[in-house]
Amino acid sequence: MDIEQAFAISASALDAQRARLNVISSNLANVESTKTAEGGPYRRKDVVFSAAPAGGSFEAALRSNLEGSQPGVSVTQVIQDDRPFRRLYEPQHPDADPDGYVLYPNINAMEEMVNMISALRSYEANVTALNATKSMAMKALEIGR
Repeated sequence: MDIEQAFAISASALDAQRARLNVISSNLANVESTKTAEGGPYRRKDVVFSAAPAGGSFEAALRSNLEGSQPGVSVTQVIQDDRPFRRLYEPQHPDADPDGYVLYPNINAMEEMVNMISALRSYEANVTALNATKSMAMKALEIGR
């Protein structure tokens, strides 16, 4: 693995974690959203990552380079959580049904905060890996003097 490939892997992981943080932020911002453009409460979203292998045979490495694909991680899709909505009795709420119940999003704020901390830690780890790679590259250049 060359240094450029190591930078590309860390950069792809940083992009993926940034996308994950954006989705988590959207979930937290919509904890109380009972109406969306589609009608009904906001549905929690989550990201799905896909990893492109860095190693393998020479043939696989050659094929991936010819196709322009880099090893690393990417966001494959953003999916909606299909857990049921929270149903609370609030007859005075404007979005209450005839029985007085309001459907709230299927978002657990504590779960989202744990996901956010996990994404931040992953982001920090990838920044550390990027800095370590940069440091190794600088040391290699110093050896050549």
